[in-house]
Amino acid sequence: MKAIDETIVNRIRDRLVAADQTLAVAESVTAGMLQVAFSSAFNATAFFQGGITAYNLGQKARHLLLDPIHGERCNCVSAYTATTMAENCCTLFSSDWGIGITGYASPMPEAGVTQLYAFYSIAKNKKEITAGKIPAASEEPLAVRYFFCNEILTHFQATLQSGSIVSL
Repeated sequence: MKAIDETIVNRIRDRLVAADQTLAVAESVTAGMLQVAFSSAFNATAFFQGGITAYNLGQKARHLLLDPIHGERCNCVSAYTATTMAENCCTLFSSDWGIGITGYASPMPEAGVTQLYAFYSIAKNKKEITAGKIPAASEEPLAVRYFFCNEILTHFQATLQSGSIVSL
């Protein structure tokens, strides 16, 4: 799929606005697509604080406080990295919710990466509440990014529907 699921974005917006809660994102593998998705919602400023695309170790360490030794060991692609990104973007943007995502959208044979995947984390009040690993459904980099973006939207909507939104 090469489109952002606007229906889910609007459902997320409605739930966050109704609860008077905000969201920020920290992205790597999606290269800003989550920021495009949330900023495209009607009245986005009522819930979306903003986001950061930190594409390399230096930026993840500087802005999102990723441990550089850990980042170097795993090329910044790990569950721990996604958690650090989600939790620290809450602080960076003064938001109730944070989403972090990091992974591979294209193969890197020289680094032994042939399977494409992403780790994500969803944090509330600077603490991870759910996380996971998403295998890619394609090998075309743009299609992979759209797929990861829509998967995150689906996971975040499910998290909000699970009742997590009620207690702040």
